[in-house]
Amino acid sequence: MRILVTGGAGFIGGHLAEKFSRDGHDVVAFDNFEPFYDVGIKEHNVETAQRAAAEGDGSYELIEGDLRDEEVISQYVAEADVIFHQAAQAGVRASVKEPQKVNDINVSGTLNVLEAARDSETERVVVASSSSVYGKPEYLPYDENHSTTPVSPYGASKLAQEQYARVYNEVYGLPTVSLRYFTVYGPRMRPNMAISNFVSRCLNGEPPVIYGDGTQTRDFTYIDDVVEANRTLLTTDTADGEVLNIGSTDNIEIRTLAKEIRDQLSPDLELEYDERNDADAEHTHADISKANDLLGYEPTMTIRKGVEEFADWYRENRDWYEPLVRSS
Repeated sequence: MRILVTGGAGFIGGHLAEKFSRDGHDVVAFDNFEPFYDVGIKEHNVETAQRAAAEGDGSYELIEGDLRDEEVISQYVAEADVIFHQAAQAGVRASVKEPQKVNDINVSGTLNVLEAARDSETERVVVASSSSVYGKPEYLPYDENHSTTPVSPYGASKLAQEQYARVYNEVYGLPTVSLRYFTVYGPRMRPNMAISNFVSRCLNGEPPVIYGDGTQTRDFTYIDDVVEANRTLLTTDTADGEVLNIGSTDNIEIRTLAKEIRDQLSPDLELEYDERNDADAEHTHADISKANDLLGYEPTMTIRKGVEEFADWYRENRDWYEPLVRSS
């Protein structure tokens, strides 16, 4: 199968490209190498996917380009059987500073992908959305019928992506699925995330820093579970036109997460607290029953086991990864 992964050098996109290449598919990874964080980590994502293709029966091609370039994105969309649209201007806090840029990339760029797919033989477009679309919870866990009142430009852009995907399915018959990810983590994750920072500080004998009082809760989802949900959509149309939560097996307070990492890596450290950013969501917790019903989605990684897996990977890759975390 010919697969286009936009944002294919990023965290989730890189893992998808790696898995699909290893599985024997022909993968094109499309990425603009936006320096939201050090591009060195994207280079590692590319190298990992290239090795996977060499070890398996698939192929891998990297294209450096921008979603906002209609002509370029149309060319690669037209050649793909399935599109995994992961590319976006990431970052809730960054979106508060540059809302127009977020809109241009996330919304206008997505429209370019959908419009190109509408005019092609594309079998399905899978759009990466986010739990940020929910905003302040009216109840937990969030199900897909919960109201969507995002509290950041990033969340608003992700909601717009979903709505355009739904409209292209309903009006033009383009098979689309939107996946609302809940705080994805794992090897080669963005270096400015809470888990990577907690692990780095503990391994260096420094106390984890918690922003706010730490009672914020998150549904942390391991990257392998996210990849499996996407992989299922290569061969099933049961979720076409739908929006699905992709979360984990449990929900955890940030301060409890920090304690868990501290206790695993450096039990003698005290926790530190700093001012919370207002753009950060207070709570996220996914009801994944719809994804289970339509895709058979069953996340397998608990937060404790996931932290252990990530910490082991961190130690093995510390030479190149830690400088990125420390500078983020």
